[in-house]
Amino acid sequence: MVLDDSSISAFREDGATVLRGVFSADWIETLRRGVDRNMGMPGPYTRGYTKEGAPGHFFGDYCNWNRIEEYRSFFFDSPAPEVAGELMGSDKVNLFHEHVLVKEPGTLDRTPWHHDQPYYCVDGRDTCSLWIPLDPVPRETCVEFVAGSHQWGRWFTPTKFVGVQYDREDDGYETIPDIDADRDAYRFLSWDLEPGDCIAFHFLTVHGAPGNPSQSNRRRAFAARFTGDDAVYVRREGEMSPPFPELTLEPGQKLDCDTFPVLRGA
Repeated sequence: MVLDDSSISAFREDGATVLRGVFSADWIETLRRGVDRNMGMPGPYTRGYTKEGAPGHFFGDYCNWNRIEEYRSFFFDSPAPEVAGELMGSDKVNLFHEHVLVKEPGTLDRTPWHHDQPYYCVDGRDTCSLWIPLDPVPRETCVEFVAGSHQWGRWFTPTKFVGVQYDREDDGYETIPDIDADRDAYRFLSWDLEPGDCIAFHFLTVHGAPGNPSQSNRRRAFAARFTGDDAVYVRREGEMSPPFPELTLEPGQKLDCDTFPVLRGA
């Protein structure tokens, strides 16, 4: 797949861009089946972020590609690794993990403002997530991205999706600004999306998402995460997410192993 120069430039300069019609209806249906299977057989990292008694249901799970065939097929057989490689400008593309996020109708839970790389065991600039909607998503309920935030040179303490910061001692990270209190200070990116579209964004791009107040429409999303040429393993202080307890990599090593298989390049 050959992406246009404007999409690649927007990804690198703004930290997020929309790609239209990247995935066929067959791939979207494959991922829908996978999400159905995932929700019926939750993995060890499944989370429900909606408080008891609150409306709707906010479901999250990750690191299931090795046990859900639809996810595995998507990573190894779809155009996704090629898309990520073009955006990153990387010859090599590794699977990092997938993250499924479902907001059922009437779910009011927000996804808090955050950026992903401080959660992760990855150092390097060659990173890419593809946020793939499995349902139509109006702009009002789409993820929002703060344009250019991946280039701020600032790292923010990870926040759990229930709104509590991670316990990180002396890691040098900052508390994320109250972005909603000063929205005029930022340029936001969000889009109306249809199945087949996706949003590509850097691991350091700050983003958050509203709830899903629709009483009839689901908001299912599959986030496929990739790393590129310069990515190496790092051990961060305190809690990391995903934890990857099986890893035996040493800090500074390339992420080439069974947990992070190479999907493209050497």
